[in-house]
Amino acid sequence: MGSFVFLFSLYIIFCGMFSSFIATSDPRNALTLYLTALSIISVVFVFENDETIILLILSEIIFTSLLYLNRAEGPEMVYDQIISVTLLFCFYFISRYFYSYKSSYYTQLVDIRDKNIDIEKAGAFKNEILGMVAHDLRNPIAAIETLTMMMEMEDVDKDTRENLDMIKTSCVKARGIIADLLDAANNENINIIETQRTELNHFVKSIISEWKVQKEAKNNIILISSKNQVFVEINAEKFQRVMDNLITNALKFSKENNKVEIYLSAKNGLAIVQVRDYGLGIPQDMLPYIFERFSKARRPGLRGEQSTGLGLSISRQIIENHSGTIDVISEERKGSTFTIKLPIVE
Repeated sequence: MGSFVFLFSLYIIFCGMFSSFIATSDPRNALTLYLTALSIISVVFVFENDETIILLILSEIIFTSLLYLNRAEGPEMVYDQIISVTLLFCFYFISRYFYSYKSSYYTQLVDIRDKNIDIEKAGAFKNEILGMVAHDLRNPIAAIETLTMMMEMEDVDKDTRENLDMIKTSCVKARGIIADLLDAANNENINIIETQRTELNHFVKSIISEWKVQKEAKNNIILISSKNQVFVEINAEKFQRVMDNLITNALKFSKENNKVEIYLSAKNGLAIVQVRDYGLGIPQDMLPYIFERFSKARRPGLRGEQSTGLGLSISRQIIENHSGTIDVISEERKGSTFTIKLPIVE
């Protein structure tokens, strides 16, 4: 390919020379085509320095041969040679300039490609380690919970029972963090998930009932729906994970008597689920970062609940894998509204 490009370039230059000789008996009066050919070659093609010098020498030999064939006289030949050498010098410097520019651009592209490959490898390795560590932490946490349950079966005093309750609470938090880590490691590389047609009203009602019965949310969560039936394609386990994250955040940053409202509607072929609270709200400078992994926007809840900064990142991954979107609007001291949009299916 390199030889073909070199010969093709020499052919273009020869055509420009020959056209100048055909246009007039004195090529000095018609060097436009010759100059055009040299300009095209210097800009379009990239040659190493040795190749450029060889091209210059061959071009000058061809030009001199054409002068002899044209039977140019001595002074005219000298003038024509001076002009040709001048043009070839200009061609050389222009060619070197564009070579430097293109080689620098190519080097940058190669560096970017190599860095992207390194980042992908590092990300895959990080996810693998993250998954292994989180998975291995499950066993000791489970062992601690088991021992705690066994101790509760015995007669213990009030202080010991309080300590056992603290251990159980810490284990629950630890299991939640482990689940976040595993989801963060697994969801990133999963673009296609198994889904089934689900009626969203019934599904959200079941989540609210579970929160009221098992998670002691009492009457703080309310469903407001403008559609009797809305069907979407979702993975029930993963979508519930999203709803649990949003409800957890809403309660975390709300006072005990504040309500969390879940709105369900449909518009333009999209099912819209909104989780709204009237709590602390999100500062404007934190809003751009809340969906980032290990977000610097994480902060403790009103009752001291800690955050890993993974919940909303995991939620966004899951929603995007459902071909949907999630966003938020918030105002400090007035609350936040998270909006999920999913395609409706018939």
